[in-house]
Amino acid sequence: MSRYRTNTPKPLKELVKDFLDDVPYRKRLKRGMILSLWDETVGENIAQQTENLRFENSKLILNVKNPAWRHEIHMKRFSIAKKLNDQVGEKIIKEIIVRS
Repeated sequence: MSRYRTNTPKPLKELVKDFLDDVPYRKRLKRGMILSLWDETVGENIAQQTENLRFENSKLILNVKNPAWRHEIHMKRFSIAKKLNDQVGEKIIKEIIVRS
């Protein structure tokens, strides 16, 4: 608790990180953050084609409406995972599985 009580101001980003490190269900919270950041991160075209996003352990599973989009997202899965992990500041997604 002492790290929250200082006489010098800290950046809000650092305070939020400290708080999240203490939250008991931090990974679950960050998974929710990833799901809420999905549309913004992948863009409107991919977001419109994906549905039923969910986590199974460290795998992000999603369904697509069209097999052509499945291939497109499958090819970009590593860069998408990196962007999302970077946004939450932790490697939450270890693999993205795309199903049609």
